[in-house]
Amino acid sequence: MKELLEYLISEITGSNKFTISEEINDDLTQLTVEADPEILGLIIGKKGKTVRNIRNLLKVRATLEKKGVNVFVTEKES
Repeated sequence: MKELLEYLISEITGSNKFTISEEINDDLTQLTVEADPEILGLIIGKKGKTVRNIRNLLKVRATLEKKGVNVFVTEKES
């Protein structure tokens, strides 16, 4: 899951100024993206459409693996 999310975000933003932390509990994976403020808007998109679509893509893969996934996006602390 983490690799797919890294790929999607790097291709959308054209940058690697973000980090992803992964926490796995049984059948639930929680992914937290910490991004620089300059690319945060690209990840979220207008009215949250981009991040919503990223979540949907990850949910498709999670469903195929019979797991759950949550994705959170936060601003990287300086």
